[in-house]
Amino acid sequence: INLYKICMNIINEELGEGEIFEIEKDLEKDELKNALQSLLDIPEVIMPKIKSLIEANPSKVYFLTGIGHVYPFIRSHNILNNLQNVAKQAPSVMFFPGIYTGQSLELFGKLKDDNYYRAFNLDNYKI
Repeated sequence: INLYKICMNIINEELGEGEIFEIEKDLEKDELKNALQSLLDIPEVIMPKIKSLIEANPSKVYFLTGIGHVYPFIRSHNILNNLQNVAKQAPSVMFFPGIYTGQSLELFGKLKDDNYYRAFNLDNYKI
């Protein structure tokens, strides 16, 4: 499940193919971030899309990619918190461009996040 592709599909459906790049030229960074967060409401817009992908493709494991591409307008902790209600049938693996400390994620190993994650690092997972 590529979060970036999902977001771009939603944006293109709502605004028209490639229109976001024209809009971006006229907005400040914070304005663009707020506009995208409004358009890409996680529980109301993104999760139904993910749910439909899961229902159409039942799997033993769900891989979530594109996390770094949607930062900062989509935050990984919001996706994970909502994903547990959608991907109940199988575990989810998030490919995160950063470091998981055991309690928080640090995007690119530099941006600290104070959100708590009920997750574990696959490097430490033993079968």
